[in-house]
Amino acid sequence: MTIEDIEASKAPLMDHLIELRSRLIKALLAFGIAFIFCFFFAKQIYNVLVWPFVWIAGPENSKFIYTALLEYFLTQLKLAMFGAAFISFPIVAGQIYMFVAPGLYKHERGAFLPYLVATPIFFVLGSLLVYFIVLPMLVRFSLGMQQAGGAETAQIQLLPKVGEYLSLMMSLIFAFGIAFQLPVILTLLGRIGIITSKQLREKRRYFIVVAFVIAAVLTPPDVLSQASLAIPLLGLYEGSIIAVAMVEKRAAAAKTAAGTPPSASPPPPEANPAE
Repeated sequence: MTIEDIEASKAPLMDHLIELRSRLIKALLAFGIAFIFCFFFAKQIYNVLVWPFVWIAGPENSKFIYTALLEYFLTQLKLAMFGAAFISFPIVAGQIYMFVAPGLYKHERGAFLPYLVATPIFFVLGSLLVYFIVLPMLVRFSLGMQQAGGAETAQIQLLPKVGEYLSLMMSLIFAFGIAFQLPVILTLLGRIGIITSKQLREKRRYFIVVAFVIAAVLTPPDVLSQASLAIPLLGLYEGSIIAVAMVEKRAAAAKTAAGTPPSASPPPPEANPAE
């Protein structure tokens, strides 16, 4: 390689770096705007997050506390960061896709885009499961362990801390959102030929154990949270088998169509030597 070739290769590299910087600035700007918005409405957002507790316990029995001077302020900062990451994810993912897409073929872009769209959708589905089903179950279970005071017994009452409740909510949403990416990941692996639906069916009994191990790692150390994640994982695994089988069927049909020879035109009439 000559010096001229090295100098010529600098221009595309600088163009890519400039493009990368532009995409990063836009992604950070989206995150910053979402952070300011979420911090400005942090109290209202927190009231929305505690709705499952209020729904189960009742407004008259819903009391949250904080025991440090800056605990509630730091909780609002943490809430703003979590909300900003949640809100700005579509923009950040779009910037990543627009940076990568020019280097992909047209069919590769078409194959990658559905998974990019499905990722936040399944994350939101996992979050909704936490908000409407899992957390109310945890609240009902925890409230059932309270103890009324008596002549010889102390009163034991649940008084959640604002920071601990938000940490529990964030950890559950993160765990369920990540776990709900299972169909996306398995379908993508099936599309590129790493796994097949037959292999997934054969490994079903092993995944039952894996599902409970994943639930034990990602959720708080209580049986209710772990079962709430492991059971949906098993359903998502079964759905992934169906999705991979559909991908395989579509790929086989496309391969058959590509291998079919076009209809041949009739051969020209042979010339008569006597003419």
